[in-house]
Amino acid sequence: MRRPSLPLTALLLHLTFFIFHSTLAQVEKAPARKSGEGGGPYNRLIIRGVTLINSTGAPPMGPVDIVVEKNRIAQIQQVGYPGVAIDPKSRPKAGAGDQELNCDGMYLMPGFVDMHGHIGGQAQGANAEYVFKLWLGHGITTIRDPSAGNGLDWVLEHRAKSDRNEIVAPRIKAYTVFGQGSKAPITTPDQARAWVRQNAERGADGIKFFGAEPGVFRAALDENKKLGLRSACHHAQLEVARMNALATAKAGLTTMEHWYGLPEALFADRTVQDYPATYNYNNEQNRFEEAGNLWQQAAKPGTDRWNKVMDELIALDFTLDPTFNIYEANRELMLARRAEWHDDYTLPSLWRFYGPSRISHGSYWHNWGTEQEVAWKKNYQLWMAFINEYKNRGGRVTAGSDSGFIYQLYGFAYIRELELLREAGFHPLEVVRAATIKGAEALGMADQIGSVEVGKLADFVIVKENPLANLKTLYGTGAIHLNEKNEVERVGGVTYTVKDGVVYDAKQLLADVRALVAEAKKKENFEITQPGIAPKAAQQGSGKQ
Repeated sequence: MRRPSLPLTALLLHLTFFIFHSTLAQVEKAPARKSGEGGGPYNRLIIRGVTLINSTGAPPMGPVDIVVEKNRIAQIQQVGYPGVAIDPKSRPKAGAGDQELNCDGMYLMPGFVDMHGHIGGQAQGANAEYVFKLWLGHGITTIRDPSAGNGLDWVLEHRAKSDRNEIVAPRIKAYTVFGQGSKAPITTPDQARAWVRQNAERGADGIKFFGAEPGVFRAALDENKKLGLRSACHHAQLEVARMNALATAKAGLTTMEHWYGLPEALFADRTVQDYPATYNYNNEQNRFEEAGNLWQQAAKPGTDRWNKVMDELIALDFTLDPTFNIYEANRELMLARRAEWHDDYTLPSLWRFYGPSRISHGSYWHNWGTEQEVAWKKNYQLWMAFINEYKNRGGRVTAGSDSGFIYQLYGFAYIRELELLREAGFHPLEVVRAATIKGAEALGMADQIGSVEVGKLADFVIVKENPLANLKTLYGTGAIHLNEKNEVERVGGVTYTVKDGVVYDAKQLLADVRALVAEAKKKENFEITQPGIAPKAAQQGSGKQ
């Protein structure tokens, strides 16, 4: 969703050619990892007694002990049977200096991969520590930063520090926005190829596109593919009519974000979106309101066009990263706006950014009501049908969040994405696959992360509740549960996040975030209020009830 500020002429010329200069606004850098922030990596760590929920398609299995040597999985040992006391003789033995983590009865999954993770934003006031701890606190051990909005050098610095475990952060993959660092818009194929080569030389992991003139776009994708790098695209409306998702996939794009470009590839009785005469792309409500009608204009499920597009994308090994969550407020604004985690985890600056505005991206609640929400609900039905069928036919679907916009909060929004994949028709085990191994495949890292297998990096999510029974137990705020005493309690939340062999207390990370938010609120004497409603203190002072 990140859309940097540009002179209007440059935006209209090429939305994708966002020119980031040295004055690019950057969020505060992540502080050095403090003593007590995560343990390890250890010479030898033994995680005891978990039920393994892997991404390989295997059903859950446990209890197992998992041995990690430094940051690699060295052994996965079945140590017993459910309901039967574990025979100590069946377990890997701990030697002097070995670290043991008692997780009897808990569930362990591969670390989650967020395929659309912007590292904060100055407009949102969300700094790196805040974002990183929210991600890790929800089991996210790897993120792809699509557009490197803090500047490539900034992101590469944090990527290197994360790789060395010098900061509390997920693993980072940097996908530079096309044209970043260029002194002028890229307008020729030769310029595009030169920039792509320079981007690779600087150390980027890939490129994020928004669209471009077809000759330029094809040249950039071709050069990037030759260099062995990967790519992502938000097919923005300013260019999608010239190159939709199928056209870019054929040209070498490896991943698409959101769903823009898919309905356009499915058009059978038109060539452009049915824009009203009064439409203006720079009007955020125009943009998102009309987007809610787009899937209704595409070929219907089961038609020849629907099947042809899907089959071609699958044959191209193309990855879909839907980010259902980022548009959920479109179909149920109050649901997203009143999510319970905002109270303790949303910064004042971020809350203000979310509110109705003609300037802030994604804050398009100018006149949003029932008609817009109903249209978006119908939009989701078709969108989800395509994504689920794509998965069923063998296509790759991943999980991404795009947090920091439209009332979606880092970490929490990712878990909501998993719930929405479930709503789309994914079996809970397929949800886990989308969140882990499929993301690893899309990043070209399936030999290192994405599943719990000997030789891979030690990235795990460890939880007390069974996530396959209720994905809500993965939220940092937990899930509501009524116990046998008729008492309401909260259960769940990630217990441990293990990234690269470092064991983090996930609940402590979230406690750190709550403290950051509380401090920011105290400094401003801030309280969350709903749009158009004055703070309680102001109401009391004016005599209003």
